[in-house]
Amino acid sequence: MANLLDGIKVIDAANFIAGPVSTTVMADFGADVIKVEPPTGDIYRVRGAGYPASAYNYPWIVDNRSKRSVAIDLRTQDGQALLHRLVRGADVFVTNAPLESRGRLGVRYEDLRPINPRLVYASISAYGETGEEASKPGFDSIALWARTGLMDLVRASADVPPARSLPGMGDHPTGMSLFAAIMAGLYHRERTGEGTMVSMSLLANGLWMNAIPVQGILCGTRTEVRPPREESVTALANLYRCGDGRWFMLTITGDERHWPTFAAGIGRDDLTRDPRFAATPDRRVNARALIAILDEVFATKTWAEWSPVLEKTGVAFGVVGTLDDIPHDAQMQASGALVPIDDPRAGASLTVSSPIQVAGQEKVPATFAPEIGEHTVEVLRAAGVAAAEIERLLAAGVIVQAEKK
Repeated sequence: MANLLDGIKVIDAANFIAGPVSTTVMADFGADVIKVEPPTGDIYRVRGAGYPASAYNYPWIVDNRSKRSVAIDLRTQDGQALLHRLVRGADVFVTNAPLESRGRLGVRYEDLRPINPRLVYASISAYGETGEEASKPGFDSIALWARTGLMDLVRASADVPPARSLPGMGDHPTGMSLFAAIMAGLYHRERTGEGTMVSMSLLANGLWMNAIPVQGILCGTRTEVRPPREESVTALANLYRCGDGRWFMLTITGDERHWPTFAAGIGRDDLTRDPRFAATPDRRVNARALIAILDEVFATKTWAEWSPVLEKTGVAFGVVGTLDDIPHDAQMQASGALVPIDDPRAGASLTVSSPIQVAGQEKVPATFAPEIGEHTVEVLRAAGVAAAEIERLLAAGVIVQAEKK
């Protein structure tokens, strides 16, 4: 069976994370993704602050797998001409180049649309395409997490500093949004026969991720920073620590129905007869007291002992996982969230799959992320560029072909 996006050609002329993430998903479903980089390579190849040292460039591996790399200097007229030649045969073009530089590089929508009217042009920016801040640079930690209230609201309590985001934490969901926008653009083309431009910003995605508190403030209702877990408004949707130090999250909804079964299951049926905890309003008023009791209860056994006990109660709960848990998580592999990658250069036998599954569609097996310009010559030859012209451009440094490894 053909893959969902077989025959779709994508030019990924974006750098860092969010833009390339969208095309990685397309590659997972069979699209031919050509990564266009400068001769020095995408700056995301050089890991910055926040990434632990490793012999393997793991950010690059996960965010640019299953692509082909073409290294072109778009600051030159020859380089722009080559890119435009590739655009003629493309279905999708993705860029996050600063808005003011797109004209100089020849990658504005108005530059590419005349070359290929069926092209779906996907643009990603920090703050959107219009307004005073449209050209302002920004990363997900700034434009998505800090600006939109997320960083402020997820702090542990009001008296501690705002919580810092992890690298790529906002870029990955934004890349998924851009993938959705691209697919909408392809659907538009399917219906009309014409290409279009779709756009996405980190700012808009941050607002969408924080949409419930944002809509609240727009309606005049303020969401405050959550109190410490010991002062939570409910004991039945809270974090608890087991005797071995492992934390888990408990979330009991419809607690009038689940409360007796839960209390009996953990060996504290007496709590259902305590007037402080008799009904939901009582448990809310006395939440701190119930939290303290449950803290003592869960401290008596390890997570391995509590997990099957909680399972029998039928309530929703889950361990607070650590990175060390993930390589051994059977469900992540069984569900396709982690998939094999068969290349010794990857330094791992597994990689993180894109989260979308389509019934009847097998994703393309993950391949190693490309070296700088690894596929320059083969892609240009397929685009009809003569061998003599390729040699001239190589000699001039307009294009780069990686050495075979």
